[in-house]
Amino acid sequence: MPLFFEGSDTVSAQREHFADSGYLVLPALLPASLRDRLVPEVDRWVDEGLRSRSIAACLDPGPDDDPPPVMELELSAHGELLTYEPLLRIIEDLMGGPFVFHHLHSDRHNPGAPGKSWHHDHEPNDAGDPRLAMVHALHYLGGLDGTVGTLTVVPGSHRQPWSKSALAHLGTTELPGEVVVDALPPGSTVLINSALLHARRPAPSPPGTLPRYFVDASYCQTGARWRPVKPYWRHMLATARARGLDGGRWPELFAERHFTEYARSA
Repeated sequence: MPLFFEGSDTVSAQREHFADSGYLVLPALLPASLRDRLVPEVDRWVDEGLRSRSIAACLDPGPDDDPPPVMELELSAHGELLTYEPLLRIIEDLMGGPFVFHHLHSDRHNPGAPGKSWHHDHEPNDAGDPRLAMVHALHYLGGLDGTVGTLTVVPGSHRQPWSKSALAHLGTTELPGEVVVDALPPGSTVLINSALLHARRPAPSPPGTLPRYFVDASYCQTGARWRPVKPYWRHMLATARARGLDGGRWPELFAERHFTEYARSA
């Protein structure tokens, strides 16, 4: 599995690998001080029903697209993770320029959790321009050790025009050329082109297996307007601006002009 590149050619090697394969592994990117604050926030998010209410606000939005009582980015450490400077610098280089925040998810996968079928998470932009990238940052707070599922990707699949669920009928069946990511230290991040086919393959969870703490955030290259996935996306971006999450260093990160209107399901 490709790991974080070291040496004088780090930047060019990362860029080339990501463009070709569609993913980049960054072991132990997140410091322990941040991880230690994120874990109890994830527990709160799950145990207090905040995650369920967030999902409900997306699945059944009210007439005014009302937000849930709490959003992920309103949790202190989650907001810090969203704008973690070393992460954003890497994304900026991979994108080749400015980018905008799209959405944030947080979850705790308990032992024996089911898998997630083959899919991708790319959203369209109004220019129909496949050269504009969308990136998902998959953060594994406790790392990966082959329990509670493994991340599996198909390198290069981001260059094909798959629909999101084109291979969902295959479940998590092994695919030719796939790469399994199942051994990463705590605080590791995997960046994937959002159009890359990937799956969470279930794995045996022996006695004593700890839950897997998982946060993912997505970002879109500027240059067109992207389709939002949260009906309350304006409130989300306004809250991020009000909280000063960009630190004054990323002026496009929470700008509304980079999005189309939310499309309600028929």
